[in-house]
Amino acid sequence: MVEIDRITGLPKDLLDFGEITKESQKIKIREVAKRFGKIVTLISGFEDVKEAKRLEKEMKRKLACGGTVKENEIVLQGKHMQKVKEILMANGYKGELIDA
Repeated sequence: MVEIDRITGLPKDLLDFGEITKESQKIKIREVAKRFGKIVTLISGFEDVKEAKRLEKEMKRKLACGGTVKENEIVLQGKHMQKVKEILMANGYKGELIDA
């Protein structure tokens, strides 16, 4: 039996708003030189802090680097522009809306 949402009256499997927001978010990826010539990769444009933290954890694990989330922006140590774009596309973000 399909579970019905009390507010909208529609089946809950139709109401996956997380996927809809992923498909419409414009993400920017850029590489910046910080102190002592160290390169960091900045990924910005996330609406949800929880989603940014989840992606940051996954990227750190897959790319074997350090990183953090600061004000809805993921900061990764090192040059990872292409690999980050691939990870974002694998997580449901549109390639056309990722500015790398």
